[in-house]
Amino acid sequence: MALSRPIYLVAAKRTAFGTFGGKLKKFSATDLGVVAASAALKAGGVDPSLVDAVVVGNVAQTSPDAPYIARHVGLRSGTKIETPALTINRLCGSGFQAVVSGAQDILLGEANIALTVGAENMSQSPYAVRGARFGIPLGNSPQLEDTLWQTLTDSYIKTPMGITAETLAEKYSISREECNQFALQSQIRWSEANKAGKFKDEIEPMEMKGKKGPESFDTDEHPRLTSIENLAKLPPVFKKDGTVNAGNASGICDGAAAIVVASEEAVRDHKLTPLARLVSYGIAGVDPHVMGIGPVPAIKLALSRAGLTLNDMSFVEVNEAFAPQALAVMKELGLNPEITNVNGGAISIGHPVGASGARITGHLIYELKRRNAKYAIGSACIGGGQGIAVILENLQ
Repeated sequence: MALSRPIYLVAAKRTAFGTFGGKLKKFSATDLGVVAASAALKAGGVDPSLVDAVVVGNVAQTSPDAPYIARHVGLRSGTKIETPALTINRLCGSGFQAVVSGAQDILLGEANIALTVGAENMSQSPYAVRGARFGIPLGNSPQLEDTLWQTLTDSYIKTPMGITAETLAEKYSISREECNQFALQSQIRWSEANKAGKFKDEIEPMEMKGKKGPESFDTDEHPRLTSIENLAKLPPVFKKDGTVNAGNASGICDGAAAIVVASEEAVRDHKLTPLARLVSYGIAGVDPHVMGIGPVPAIKLALSRAGLTLNDMSFVEVNEAFAPQALAVMKELGLNPEITNVNGGAISIGHPVGASGARITGHLIYELKRRNAKYAIGSACIGGGQGIAVILENLQ
Protein backbone atom coordinates (compact mmCIF):
# COMPACT_ATOMS: atom_id res chain seq x y z
CA MET A 1 0.00 0.00 0.00
CA ALA A 2 1.83 3.07 -1.27
CA LEU A 3 0.95 6.57 -0.08
CA SER A 4 -2.20 7.88 -1.74
CA ARG A 5 -0.55 11.17 -2.76
CA PRO A 6 3.05 12.18 -3.51
CA ILE A 7 4.76 13.52 -0.38
CA TYR A 8 7.93 15.53 -0.89
CA LEU A 9 10.71 16.56 1.47
CA VAL A 10 11.89 19.98 0.34
CA ALA A 11 14.37 20.95 3.08
CA ALA A 12 16.36 19.36 5.91
CA LYS A 13 18.54 21.04 8.52
CA ARG A 14 19.77 20.28 12.01
CA THR A 15 21.93 21.64 14.75
CA ALA A 16 25.23 20.00 15.48
CA PHE A 17 24.60 17.64 18.40
CA GLY A 18 25.99 18.63 21.78
CA THR A 19 27.37 16.12 24.24
CA PHE A 20 25.83 15.64 27.69
CA GLY A 21 26.51 18.78 29.71
CA GLY A 22 28.27 20.28 26.70
CA LYS A 23 27.88 23.38 24.58
CA LEU A 24 24.11 23.10 24.16
CA LYS A 25 23.23 22.50 27.80
CA LYS A 26 21.82 26.00 28.27
CA PHE A 27 19.64 25.90 25.14
CA SER A 28 16.18 24.42 25.66
CA ALA A 29 14.76 21.89 23.23
CA THR A 30 12.52 24.73 22.03
CA ASP A 31 15.54 26.95 21.34
CA LEU A 32 17.22 24.15 19.40
CA GLY A 33 14.03 23.36 17.50
CA VAL A 34 13.75 26.99 16.39
CA VAL A 35 17.31 26.96 15.05
CA ALA A 36 16.69 23.83 12.99
CA ALA A 37 13.20 24.87 11.84
CA SER A 38 14.20 28.38 10.78
CA ALA A 39 17.22 27.03 8.91
CA ALA A 40 15.13 24.41 7.10
CA LEU A 41 12.54 26.96 6.00
CA LYS A 42 15.29 29.25 4.70
CA ALA A 43 17.15 26.42 2.96
CA GLY A 44 13.98 25.29 1.19
CA GLY A 45 12.94 28.78 0.20
CA VAL A 46 9.69 28.29 2.10
CA ASP A 47 7.91 31.39 3.35
CA PRO A 48 6.93 30.56 6.98
CA SER A 49 3.49 32.04 6.35
CA LEU A 50 2.82 29.17 3.93
CA VAL A 51 3.19 26.50 6.61
CA ASP A 52 -0.14 24.82 7.36
CA ALA A 53 0.94 22.58 10.23
CA VAL A 54 3.77 22.33 12.75
CA VAL A 55 4.64 18.98 14.31
CA VAL A 56 7.42 18.62 16.88
CA GLY A 57 8.70 15.37 18.35
CA ASN A 58 9.94 15.75 21.92
CA VAL A 59 10.23 13.13 24.63
CA ALA A 60 11.47 14.20 28.04
CA GLN A 61 9.94 17.70 28.34
CA THR A 62 12.98 18.98 30.22
CA SER A 63 12.49 22.77 30.20
CA PRO A 64 9.84 25.03 31.75
CA ASP A 65 8.44 25.89 28.31
CA ALA A 66 8.38 22.26 27.12
CA PRO A 67 4.57 21.83 27.22
CA TYR A 68 4.40 24.60 24.60
CA ILE A 69 7.29 23.40 22.44
CA ALA A 70 5.50 22.81 19.12
CA ARG A 71 3.54 26.06 19.34
CA HIS A 72 6.60 28.07 20.33
CA VAL A 73 8.81 26.53 17.65
CA GLY A 74 6.19 27.43 15.06
CA LEU A 75 5.64 30.99 16.22
CA ARG A 76 9.33 31.74 16.79
CA SER A 77 10.09 30.36 13.31
CA GLY A 78 7.66 32.82 11.75
CA THR A 79 4.58 30.71 11.06
CA LYS A 80 1.19 32.39 11.22
CA ILE A 81 -0.82 32.72 14.41
CA GLU A 82 -3.53 30.64 12.71
CA THR A 83 -1.18 27.72 11.98
CA PRO A 84 -1.86 24.80 14.36
CA ALA A 85 0.95 23.03 16.18
CA LEU A 86 1.23 19.56 17.70
CA THR A 87 3.79 18.03 20.04
CA ILE A 88 4.11 14.26 19.68
CA ASN A 89 6.00 11.61 21.64
CA ARG A 90 6.85 8.22 20.19
CA LEU A 91 9.95 8.08 22.36
CA CYS A 92 13.08 7.35 20.27
CA GLY A 93 10.95 7.36 17.11
CA SER A 94 9.57 10.86 17.71
CA GLY A 95 11.69 12.57 15.05
CA PHE A 96 10.54 10.05 12.45
CA GLN A 97 6.96 10.32 13.72
CA ALA A 98 6.99 14.09 13.28
CA VAL A 99 7.75 13.59 9.58
CA VAL A 100 5.10 10.87 9.31
CA SER A 101 2.48 12.97 11.11
CA GLY A 102 3.21 15.94 8.85
CA ALA A 103 2.82 13.67 5.84
CA GLN A 104 -0.46 12.35 7.23
CA ASP A 105 -1.81 15.91 7.52
CA ILE A 106 -1.05 16.34 3.83
CA LEU A 107 -2.54 12.97 2.89
CA LEU A 108 -5.75 13.94 4.69
CA GLY A 109 -5.91 17.21 2.81
CA GLU A 110 -5.52 19.24 5.99
CA ALA A 111 -2.18 20.76 4.99
CA ASN A 112 -0.02 21.39 1.96
CA ILE A 113 3.18 22.29 3.81
CA ALA A 114 4.15 20.86 7.19
CA LEU A 115 7.10 21.96 9.31
CA THR A 116 8.27 18.81 11.12
CA VAL A 117 10.88 18.88 13.87
CA GLY A 118 12.54 16.60 16.39
CA ALA A 119 14.16 18.30 19.40
CA GLU A 120 15.62 17.23 22.73
CA ASN A 121 17.81 18.61 25.48
CA MET A 122 18.74 15.71 27.72
CA SER A 123 21.27 17.78 29.67
CA GLN A 124 18.41 19.80 31.14
CA SER A 125 16.63 16.75 32.58
CA PRO A 126 15.72 17.84 36.12
CA TYR A 127 15.61 16.00 39.40
CA ALA A 128 12.09 15.78 40.80
CA VAL A 129 10.58 15.46 44.28
CA ARG A 130 7.31 13.55 44.02
CA GLY A 131 4.52 14.55 46.41
CA ALA A 132 6.21 17.69 47.68
CA ARG A 133 3.40 19.92 46.39
CA PHE A 134 1.08 18.80 49.18
CA GLY A 135 3.63 18.78 51.96
CA ILE A 136 6.36 16.53 53.33
CA PRO A 137 5.67 14.97 56.76
CA LEU A 138 7.91 16.00 59.63
CA GLY A 139 11.04 13.87 59.78
CA ASN A 140 10.77 12.57 56.20
CA SER A 141 13.61 13.28 53.81
CA PRO A 142 12.32 13.75 50.25
CA GLN A 143 13.72 11.42 47.62
CA LEU A 144 15.18 13.03 44.51
CA GLU A 145 14.08 11.28 41.30
CA ASP A 146 16.44 11.38 38.32
CA THR A 147 14.01 12.08 35.49
CA LEU A 148 16.68 11.29 32.90
CA TRP A 149 17.10 7.77 34.27
CA GLN A 150 13.34 7.36 34.30
CA THR A 151 13.22 8.38 30.62
CA LEU A 152 15.66 5.56 29.87
CA THR A 153 13.79 2.95 31.94
CA ASP A 154 10.60 1.11 30.98
CA SER A 155 8.55 1.01 34.19
CA TYR A 156 6.06 -1.44 32.63
CA ILE A 157 8.71 -4.16 32.61
CA LYS A 158 10.83 -2.45 35.31
CA THR A 159 13.84 -2.60 33.02
CA PRO A 160 16.44 -0.08 31.82
CA MET A 161 16.85 0.11 28.04
CA GLY A 162 20.39 -1.23 28.38
CA ILE A 163 19.15 -4.54 29.75
CA THR A 164 16.90 -5.00 26.71
CA ALA A 165 20.03 -4.67 24.59
CA GLU A 166 21.80 -7.27 26.73
CA THR A 167 18.85 -9.62 26.17
CA LEU A 168 19.32 -9.24 22.41
CA ALA A 169 23.05 -9.86 22.77
CA GLU A 170 22.29 -13.20 24.42
CA LYS A 171 19.57 -14.14 21.93
CA TYR A 172 21.72 -13.40 18.87
CA SER A 173 25.04 -14.57 20.38
CA ILE A 174 26.65 -11.17 20.05
CA SER A 175 29.94 -10.80 21.90
CA ARG A 176 31.33 -7.79 23.69
CA GLU A 177 34.19 -7.77 21.19
CA GLU A 178 31.71 -7.49 18.29
CA CYS A 179 29.99 -4.61 20.07
CA ASN A 180 33.25 -2.75 20.63
CA GLN A 181 34.27 -3.25 17.01
CA PHE A 182 30.91 -1.90 15.86
CA ALA A 183 31.33 1.14 18.13
CA LEU A 184 34.81 1.80 16.79
CA GLN A 185 33.47 1.56 13.25
CA SER A 186 30.80 4.16 14.07
CA GLN A 187 33.45 6.57 15.35
CA ILE A 188 35.75 5.99 12.36
CA ARG A 189 32.93 6.42 9.84
CA TRP A 190 31.79 9.66 11.47
CA SER A 191 35.37 10.97 11.53
CA GLU A 192 35.96 10.18 7.87
CA ALA A 193 32.60 11.66 6.85
CA ASN A 194 33.26 14.78 8.90
CA LYS A 195 36.69 15.27 7.34
CA ALA A 196 35.06 14.94 3.92
CA GLY A 197 32.54 17.65 4.81
CA LYS A 198 29.55 15.34 4.54
CA PHE A 199 27.65 16.97 7.40
CA LYS A 200 28.04 20.59 6.26
CA ASP A 201 24.88 20.65 4.14
CA GLU A 202 22.69 19.40 6.96
CA ILE A 203 24.15 21.31 9.94
CA GLU A 204 23.13 24.88 10.70
CA PRO A 205 25.95 26.60 12.64
CA MET A 206 24.95 28.19 15.95
CA GLU A 207 26.69 31.32 17.14
CA MET A 208 27.34 31.23 20.87
CA LYS A 209 29.53 32.71 23.55
CA GLY A 210 32.80 30.83 23.97
CA LYS A 211 35.65 31.10 26.45
CA LYS A 212 37.56 33.38 24.09
CA GLY A 213 34.59 35.27 22.66
CA PRO A 214 31.91 34.41 20.08
CA GLU A 215 32.29 31.03 18.42
CA SER A 216 30.40 28.95 15.86
CA PHE A 217 29.11 25.56 16.93
CA ASP A 218 28.99 23.57 13.71
CA THR A 219 30.44 20.14 14.50
CA ASP A 220 28.96 17.27 16.48
CA GLU A 221 30.49 17.36 19.95
CA HIS A 222 30.04 13.78 21.10
CA PRO A 223 32.31 11.79 18.72
CA ARG A 224 35.68 10.84 20.13
CA LEU A 225 38.90 9.26 19.03
CA THR A 226 39.23 5.83 20.59
CA SER A 227 40.69 2.39 19.96
CA ILE A 228 39.59 -1.18 20.38
CA GLU A 229 42.01 -1.44 23.32
CA ASN A 230 40.42 1.53 25.11
CA LEU A 231 36.92 0.21 24.50
CA ALA A 232 37.94 -3.16 25.93
CA LYS A 233 38.94 -1.46 29.19
CA LEU A 234 35.48 0.00 29.78
CA PRO A 235 33.42 -1.94 32.34
CA PRO A 236 29.95 -3.26 31.45
CA VAL A 237 27.23 -0.91 32.67
CA PHE A 238 24.08 -2.97 33.06
CA LYS A 239 25.11 -6.49 34.04
CA LYS A 240 28.16 -8.45 35.09
CA ASP A 241 30.05 -9.75 32.06
CA GLY A 242 27.64 -7.82 29.83
CA THR A 243 28.28 -6.36 26.40
CA VAL A 244 27.10 -2.75 26.85
CA ASN A 245 29.58 -0.15 28.04
CA ALA A 246 29.85 3.62 27.88
CA GLY A 247 31.71 3.42 24.58
CA ASN A 248 29.33 1.21 22.61
CA ALA A 249 26.02 2.78 23.65
CA SER A 250 24.43 5.85 22.06
CA GLY A 251 25.46 9.19 23.47
CA ILE A 252 23.13 11.10 25.78
CA CYS A 253 23.03 14.36 23.84
CA ASP A 254 21.21 17.57 22.94
CA GLY A 255 20.10 18.75 19.49
CA ALA A 256 17.32 19.26 16.95
CA ALA A 257 16.55 18.51 13.31
CA ALA A 258 13.84 19.75 10.98
CA ILE A 259 12.29 18.56 7.72
CA VAL A 260 9.88 20.60 5.57
CA VAL A 261 7.24 18.30 4.05
CA ALA A 262 5.16 19.41 1.08
CA SER A 263 2.40 18.23 -1.23
CA GLU A 264 2.68 18.06 -5.01
CA GLU A 265 0.44 21.13 -5.24
CA ALA A 266 2.65 23.13 -2.87
CA VAL A 267 5.77 22.20 -4.80
CA ARG A 268 4.14 23.33 -8.04
CA ASP A 269 2.40 26.45 -6.78
CA HIS A 270 5.33 27.80 -4.75
CA LYS A 271 8.12 26.59 -7.05
CA LEU A 272 9.76 24.47 -4.34
CA THR A 273 12.55 22.02 -5.11
CA PRO A 274 11.88 18.46 -3.87
CA LEU A 275 14.95 16.79 -2.41
CA ALA A 276 13.30 13.42 -1.84
CA ARG A 277 9.96 11.66 -1.84
CA LEU A 278 8.55 9.86 1.18
CA VAL A 279 7.76 6.49 -0.38
CA SER A 280 6.29 4.71 2.64
CA TYR A 281 6.63 4.20 6.35
CA GLY A 282 6.13 1.38 8.83
CA ILE A 283 5.44 1.34 12.57
CA ALA A 284 5.20 -1.86 14.59
CA GLY A 285 5.09 -3.16 18.14
CA VAL A 286 7.39 -5.78 19.66
CA ASP A 287 7.98 -7.38 23.05
CA PRO A 288 9.20 -4.59 25.38
CA HIS A 289 11.92 -6.91 26.74
CA VAL A 290 13.54 -6.86 23.27
CA MET A 291 12.46 -3.37 22.21
CA GLY A 292 15.65 -2.97 20.19
CA ILE A 293 14.50 -5.44 17.55
CA GLY A 294 11.65 -3.05 16.66
CA PRO A 295 13.21 -1.84 13.38
CA VAL A 296 12.88 -5.36 11.91
CA PRO A 297 9.05 -5.51 11.60
CA ALA A 298 8.90 -1.77 10.88
CA ILE A 299 11.33 -2.08 7.97
CA LYS A 300 9.52 -5.14 6.63
CA LEU A 301 6.20 -3.28 6.79
CA ALA A 302 7.57 -0.18 5.04
CA LEU A 303 9.12 -2.33 2.29
CA SER A 304 5.91 -4.30 1.83
CA ARG A 305 3.84 -1.13 1.51
CA ALA A 306 6.26 0.26 -1.06
CA GLY A 307 6.50 -2.96 -3.08
CA LEU A 308 10.28 -2.91 -2.59
CA THR A 309 12.92 -5.15 -1.01
CA LEU A 310 16.13 -4.54 0.88
CA ASN A 311 17.97 -5.21 -2.37
CA ASP A 312 16.43 -2.00 -3.73
CA MET A 313 17.95 0.06 -0.92
CA SER A 314 21.24 1.87 -1.55
CA PHE A 315 21.60 2.73 2.14
CA VAL A 316 20.09 1.62 5.41
CA GLU A 317 20.15 3.49 8.71
CA VAL A 318 19.48 1.66 11.96
CA ASN A 319 19.62 4.04 14.92
CA GLU A 320 22.47 2.87 17.13
CA ALA A 321 20.75 2.87 20.52
CA PHE A 322 23.20 0.21 21.67
CA ALA A 323 25.75 -1.78 19.68
CA PRO A 324 24.18 -5.20 20.40
CA GLN A 325 20.75 -3.82 19.50
CA ALA A 326 21.90 -2.52 16.12
CA LEU A 327 23.86 -5.72 15.45
CA ALA A 328 20.81 -7.84 16.31
CA VAL A 329 18.71 -5.92 13.77
CA MET A 330 21.42 -6.30 11.15
CA LYS A 331 21.67 -10.05 11.79
CA GLU A 332 17.93 -10.61 11.73
CA LEU A 333 17.51 -8.73 8.45
CA GLY A 334 20.80 -9.85 6.90
CA LEU A 335 21.84 -6.24 6.30
CA ASN A 336 25.02 -5.50 4.40
CA PRO A 337 27.38 -3.66 6.83
CA GLU A 338 28.91 -1.75 3.92
CA ILE A 339 25.66 0.15 3.26
CA THR A 340 24.40 0.35 6.85
CA ASN A 341 25.09 3.52 8.87
CA VAL A 342 27.70 4.52 6.31
CA ASN A 343 28.69 7.75 8.09
CA GLY A 344 28.38 6.59 11.67
CA GLY A 345 25.36 6.70 13.92
CA ALA A 346 24.13 7.44 17.42
CA ILE A 347 27.12 5.81 19.12
CA SER A 348 29.36 8.46 17.59
CA ILE A 349 26.97 11.33 16.79
CA GLY A 350 24.72 10.96 19.81
CA HIS A 351 21.04 10.25 20.38
CA PRO A 352 18.91 13.20 21.59
CA VAL A 353 15.91 10.93 21.80
CA GLY A 354 13.29 13.18 20.21
CA ALA A 355 15.60 14.40 17.45
CA SER A 356 17.37 11.34 16.05
CA GLY A 357 14.67 10.26 13.61
CA ALA A 358 14.59 13.67 11.95
CA ARG A 359 18.40 13.73 11.86
CA ILE A 360 18.53 10.33 10.14
CA THR A 361 15.86 11.37 7.64
CA GLY A 362 17.75 14.53 6.73
CA HIS A 363 21.09 12.76 6.53
CA LEU A 364 19.72 10.13 4.15
CA ILE A 365 18.35 12.88 1.89
CA TYR A 366 21.84 14.36 1.50
CA GLU A 367 23.62 11.01 1.23
CA LEU A 368 21.29 9.87 -1.55
CA LYS A 369 22.04 13.08 -3.42
CA ARG A 370 25.82 12.80 -2.88
CA ARG A 371 25.97 9.28 -4.26
CA ASN A 372 23.28 9.69 -6.90
CA ALA A 373 21.48 6.71 -5.39
CA LYS A 374 17.74 5.99 -5.58
CA TYR A 375 16.31 4.54 -2.36
CA ALA A 376 17.24 4.52 1.32
CA ILE A 377 15.54 3.42 4.51
CA GLY A 378 15.91 4.89 7.98
CA SER A 379 14.75 3.24 11.19
CA ALA A 380 14.83 3.30 14.98
CA CYS A 381 13.91 1.07 17.86
CA ILE A 382 11.58 2.59 20.43
CA GLY A 383 11.54 2.15 24.20
CA GLY A 384 8.49 0.24 25.39
CA GLY A 385 8.69 -2.10 22.41
CA GLN A 386 8.12 -0.47 19.01
CA GLY A 387 9.96 0.23 15.79
CA ILE A 388 9.59 2.83 13.06
CA ALA A 389 10.98 3.09 9.53
CA VAL A 390 10.70 5.42 6.54
CA ILE A 391 11.69 4.85 2.90
CA LEU A 392 12.96 7.77 0.84
CA GLU A 393 13.44 8.18 -2.91
CA ASN A 394 16.10 10.55 -4.21
CA LEU A 395 14.78 13.26 -6.54
CA GLN A 396 18.02 15.19 -7.10
